[in-house]
Amino acid sequence: MTDVLLPAAFTAFAIDSKIHRVAGIDEAGRGPLAGPVVVAAVVFAPGRTPINGLADSKQLQAERRAELFERIVERALAFHVVSIDVEQIDRLNIYHATMLGMRLALEGVAHACEAARIDGNVVPRGLSCHAEAIVGGDASDRAIMAASILAKVTRDRYMVGLHAQWPQYGFDEHKGYSTPQHLAALRTHGPCPQHRRSFTPVRDALQGNLLPLEPEPA
Repeated sequence: MTDVLLPAAFTAFAIDSKIHRVAGIDEAGRGPLAGPVVVAAVVFAPGRTPINGLADSKQLQAERRAELFERIVERALAFHVVSIDVEQIDRLNIYHATMLGMRLALEGVAHACEAARIDGNVVPRGLSCHAEAIVGGDASDRAIMAASILAKVTRDRYMVGLHAQWPQYGFDEHKGYSTPQHLAALRTHGPCPQHRRSFTPVRDALQGNLLPLEPEPA
């Protein structure tokens, strides 16, 4: 079974958040070398969203994301957050792991919604209701914005927790992304159990193939 690529404008009926209960779906953590990919779904009641200040989570400071996280949890009609762990990412690959997370996140709010909007250009196969993909949805659709915040805050908190177990990698700073600090730690310490073996820099570190870091220019 494969996922279906659909144009962002594809609809079986016109989704209107003013009259429909629409789940917004977004993920955090597709690109990092370590930790889970986290997917969230958020449903607001039709009409005006009961939260001011929503935006793409990447455009917000951490403190503001934390504040909005609490408001979303309190005021959403329904929400569900799913973490797909490293073992599943390595078994399925990151694309299919993310599609799985989207399906599971939507299943968690299916009782409260009639349709779904997903950030991106892909509608996963086998969803429990009609859905459309919106490129840049985390900057234009308020339910997707809320989902992006729940996913980002949940994942960041998880990565800070991993830092307590493996402080040598600096997960609390880079959250698993391939920063120079993180790559240097991989060279020195090798991967930990939370690193994604299916990602090239981690695989190279296991095989001793990481190139030395270039010196900073004078």
